[in-house]
Amino acid sequence: MYENRVQKTYAILQVLVKKYQEITGKPLIGDEMKMHKMMYYIQKTSLALTGEPIINESFEGWIHGPVLPSIRGAFEDFIEAPECETQLSDTELYIVENTIYSYGQYTAWNLREQSHQEHAWINSRKGLSTKERGQNKLLLEDIMEDAKGMRLYDYQYDMYIDEFDDIDEENFIHAQ
Repeated sequence: MYENRVQKTYAILQVLVKKYQEITGKPLIGDEMKMHKMMYYIQKTSLALTGEPIINESFEGWIHGPVLPSIRGAFEDFIEAPECETQLSDTELYIVENTIYSYGQYTAWNLREQSHQEHAWINSRKGLSTKERGQNKLLLEDIMEDAKGMRLYDYQYDMYIDEFDDIDEENFIHAQ
């Protein structure tokens, strides 16, 4: 079971690396801190949009923000695997791409600072000094609470999702 969760996380990472390069024109490989923050914001965006996690693993609250231990050091021997894109649904691909459009322009340090404003990260750091690495988990409920404050922007249609005339309010989970 754990192996399946890690495989899904790795598939999301593969798609993130590929789409990040396509969208920004810059490589993500080699910027591990940014990779972890982008994965965190993918999770948060998924919770805001669907009410469900896209990553079925827990982030840990490290000094520099949320980290997924299963992909720590992933860029040390990273080999791109384009076939991973087929493992994600259209909704999951949309979440990854929309997260890149929303957060991809920020530096790793900007994302670090943003993540330090998240209640989920703050709560995971309780009882730790600013110099302790920490292994406390970010609670999914806390990330969901942070996600409620998001106003999602659709970069394909160049408008906020809640502005769509034909939005199906019953199936739209955001901010409930």
